[in-house]
Amino acid sequence: MTTTQAIVLGIVQGLGEFLPISSSGHLIVVPWLLGWPDHGLAFDVALHLGTLAAVLFAFAGDWVRLFSSAVRSLLRGAPFAEPGARLLWLLALASVPGAITGLLLDKWAETVFRSPALVAVTMSVMGAVLLLADRRASPAGPGAEQVTLRDALLIGLAQALAIIPGVSRSGSTISAALFLRYRREEAARFSFLLATPITAGAALVKVPHLVHTANLPVVMAGMVTAAIFGFLAIRVLLAYVRGHDYLPFAVYRFAFAALVVAVLVARR
Repeated sequence: MTTTQAIVLGIVQGLGEFLPISSSGHLIVVPWLLGWPDHGLAFDVALHLGTLAAVLFAFAGDWVRLFSSAVRSLLRGAPFAEPGARLLWLLALASVPGAITGLLLDKWAETVFRSPALVAVTMSVMGAVLLLADRRASPAGPGAEQVTLRDALLIGLAQALAIIPGVSRSGSTISAALFLRYRREEAARFSFLLATPITAGAALVKVPHLVHTANLPVVMAGMVTAAIFGFLAIRVLLAYVRGHDYLPFAVYRFAFAALVVAVLVARR
């Protein structure tokens, strides 16, 4: 892999991780379209380190507040007393389904799931899901700190589906929150906060292997690029959905799926 390829994939990862368009699907299809060799799942996870840095930086104040609240509540002997503490525990709980799915389907994620045809199907299906979910969004709906135990589990189960490329971690979790009547901006915010533990866990499993097998300067170029564009994607999406819907992202999904199908047919 060249530095240029790593930077391009870093841009793809940074934008795709937080916009509901599937970073994993793009990381499979873009090299396939350009005739680049498959860079493998471990490099994908390394790029996720870049987007992990982006979400930590973008929500640094939130994380400090959540952990401070959790410590205060624990010292009082009431771990769920404060909204911030309660949200932190719910984020941890919502991460469990995705962690279990990742461990169980790890081999499939590295082999069977890395298919442009599968990406075309999941991109279009989730585009339809996002359209339907967006109609359920409520301007007066609850915010991230009003997430219930049931809702956290349902959103966490939706996140587990993102092991399939094209589903999109942000797309599935945002859609689930919209179906549950959360406000558009708050659905995105909860999704972004939920990205932190699952991404960190995946990195702990995969990155040590990458360190011993990859060209680190090239990997670093991709990671830094992913961090920069990930931060920009977070800011742009949160600002956009304050006054707009998710329709453009659903339309993009359909167009991307159509492009993949057209190329598959043309290459036969």
